[in-house]
Formats: sequence, structure tokens, C-alpha cells
Amino acid sequence: MSKKYSDIKIKLKLEITKTENNDLAHLTHFFQNHKNGVSQYYKPTATTYLTDLHDKLNIVEEPDFQYYLPINWDIPFPPPTTPKFKFIDLFAGIGGIRLAFQNLGGKCVFTSEWDTYSKKTYDANFGEVPFGDITKINENEIPDHDILLGGFPCQPFSIAGVSKKNALGRAHGFLDETQGTLFFDVARIIKHKMPKAFMLENVKNLVSHDKGKTFTVIKETLKELGYSIHFKVLDGQHFVPQHRERIIIVGFNNKVFKGEETFEFPKMGDTKFAIRDILEEEVDPKYTLSDKLWNYLQEYAKKHKAKGNGFGFGLTNLDGISRTMSARYYKDGAEILIPQDGLNPRRLTPRECARLQGFSDSFIIPVSDNQAYKQFGNSVVTPLIQAVGKNIIKEILKINEPTKSKVAVH
Repeated sequence: MSKKYSDIKIKLKLEITKTENNDLAHLTHFFQNHKNGVSQYYKPTATTYLTDLHDKLNIVEEPDFQYYLPINWDIPFPPPTTPKFKFIDLFAGIGGIRLAFQNLGGKCVFTSEWDTYSKKTYDANFGEVPFGDITKINENEIPDHDILLGGFPCQPFSIAGVSKKNALGRAHGFLDETQGTLFFDVARIIKHKMPKAFMLENVKNLVSHDKGKTFTVIKETLKELGYSIHFKVLDGQHFVPQHRERIIIVGFNNKVFKGEETFEFPKMGDTKFAIRDILEEEVDPKYTLSDKLWNYLQEYAKKHKAKGNGFGFGLTNLDGISRTMSARYYKDGAEILIPQDGLNPRRLTPRECARLQGFSDSFIIPVSDNQAYKQFGNSVVTPLIQAVGKNIIKEILKINEPTKSKVAVH
């Protein structure tokens, strides 16, 4: 008889803490991958961790996985039972890219995300705890997969990120030692695992950063690894009521495809969206701006307008689309404000932010409003990613030979 994942979490007191510990990641990854040929990557650590939990909590049952398997995944987005392909999810955030490729029939066999609160949201929706800092994970510990996915940190390349770092006298791009070099962690994993394809997502400004030198390094690095490269800046407004331009980089393994892939980016339709379509009917008054904040934003906008700058709040046309939502939205909501009759404007609710990125209402938001704003601001437009993914999968499914696993299938 299968046991509910929620009951297992309660029984074993599985909690995500700020202290980075990948034991829980090993355990949940084993639970989700015990049948698909990659279990041995996770079983040794998962076994030790499970035994320790039983001893610590004085659980009378033998610390054997057979007691817990199979599991009833009582979560919004359970793993597919008959996946068509395998993928890994790097810099996973709250799982926007995973959700898109899981919808296309894929099975995630490894995921990594360093932020504690994002891990909580990820686990609540997918029943899997991501591994932590990718710079500390050996590429040998990552299972074989068909597609590598990753939205590597964009702050070193974004317009806002570059402006802030310049103001602080700090380096940006590849010279940003804390974030800019994370692309090379993606490269080392690609080099070792050589997946059939990859898809990377970043801000539009990546293309023009440092007069194009940064993007040239990225392209040449990926080509040297043996991949044909396709890239394009796509706007989320063709899928949701938000102007959100992102560059999507897709690569195909030359040894597998021999340059014969017929991949094309999806054509952008003429569908019109309106911000009013994602608004909740009843909204708590706490989301309405205070007089103090509203006055500050108006004065701030006047000051910059007088200087000829375009900085200021964004009072949204309800029949149109919004500006780009960013991770800073939690501070004041300035970039997307909703007008209200007889009241100060309000910021979006977390649920509305989720809808603005294309997440369904079944997506669980288990964190505070501020954390939710950061998470959705850092996430992706899931239907856009899914549209790109659909065309990648068409190419993958043309390849008859399945991924050769280096471990026995269980």
C-alpha cells in the first residue's frame, strides 16, 4: 500500500533549513527515481540519512525503503509515470522551467537551487528538494540525461544589475565572481555529461553586455563543447499579459544530431492579453499602497522626469499588459501598480504574480508575500518555455537510441 508524501514528511520530520545539507535532496531524489535507472546516484547517502532519521526519531520500523515505497505523490505536480525523456534542472528557482518540461512528458532526474525559501516552494509543488550550491557539486554525481535546463543567474548581466554594480564600484558579467562565473559550472556539466540538448535562459541584456563580448564567450564556449547553437530573444507578452524579454539559448549535440536538427523557435502569435484577466476578484486592503509610499513614488517619478530619465512607477492599463516584474517587486511594487477607484493603487498579490508568469492556481505558495514576490520575479514565463521545449522535444524524439545510463536499470 502506497504512503502519502505528506505523511512521510511528517513521520520523518523532513524540514528544509538554511543550513545547506544535501541529505534531504538525496532522499527525495531517490524516492522519485528508484525505478528509472539513476537510483544509485542517490541511494548510498539516502540510506544513511534514512537510518539516522529512524534512530533519531525512535521509529520502530526497519529503516528500509520498501516500507515507504511506492509513494502517493499528493502534490500539485507529481512525477510522470511513463516519461518520454530525462532532464536536469539547474538554478531551478521555484521550478518554472521544470514545470514546462514536465508538462511535455519529461522526468527530472536532478535539480539544484541554493535559496532556502525557493527550495520550500519547489518541494511543496514537486515533492523533491533541490541540491544546493552547484559550484560544490561534482559533475560525476549528476545522472545521465537527455536535456540540461538552466536559467543561470542574470543579475551580473541585467541592466538593473549592471547599473547597481557600477554604482557600487563592483565588477559585473564574468568578472562577478559570485554569480557571473556560474555559467562555467553549466559548461563543466555539459562537458562531462554531453546531453543530447540543452536550453539556457537569461535576460535580454546578456546579448549586449560588455559590447557583446560576454555573449561571444558563451557562444564560443558552447560551440567548443560540440554543440550547434540557436538563440533568440523572446517576449513573454505573447503568452501572458507581461512585457518580459528573455534570451533563450538552445544547443544540440553534434555527435548525436550531426547538425541535421530542424529546430526552430516558436512563432509568436497575435493573441492579445489584458492584465485584468489575471486579477483576483477580492483583494486584501493590505496590498493598497499607503499614502506615504504612494506620495514617495509620485515625487520620485517627478524628480527623474525633470532630469530626463524614464524611472518611475508603472500604473498599469488594465486592458493592456504590464511592465516586466522583477525580484525587487517586494520592495514597493512600483513597476506594476493596479489602479483602484477612489483609492491609492495597489500592488499585485502573490497569486496574481504567479498568474502573470503563467503558473496555474494549483501552484502552492508556501512562503511569505515578500519571498513569493522575489520568487516569481526571478522565475520564467512557463508557457513560453513550454512552447520552446515542445520544439526541442520534437528533435529529441527523432533520436531512436535512448539515453545510455551508466548504472543498472531498477
